[in-house]
Amino acid sequence: MPLIIVIVLLAVLKYFEVGPLEKLSWWWIAGLFCVAFIWFEFVERMFGLDKRKAHEQLEKARKERVNKTFK
Repeated sequence: MPLIIVIVLLAVLKYFEVGPLEKLSWWWIAGLFCVAFIWFEFVERMFGLDKRKAHEQLEKARKERVNKTFK
């Protein structure tokens, strides 16, 4: 998620031509969007990172229920 925030921030700064970003090509920003898309659509799934995060959230919720029940 921080990757998306950085890319959007770069796009906004480029749009308003702030600082050294006014000379930066739009292709660099479009390329970063493509890299982020590939990362979230393919790489995360290939390594199981999306399921690992979901499993960790479920495990945390389970532990909280157990602690709440036995206190």
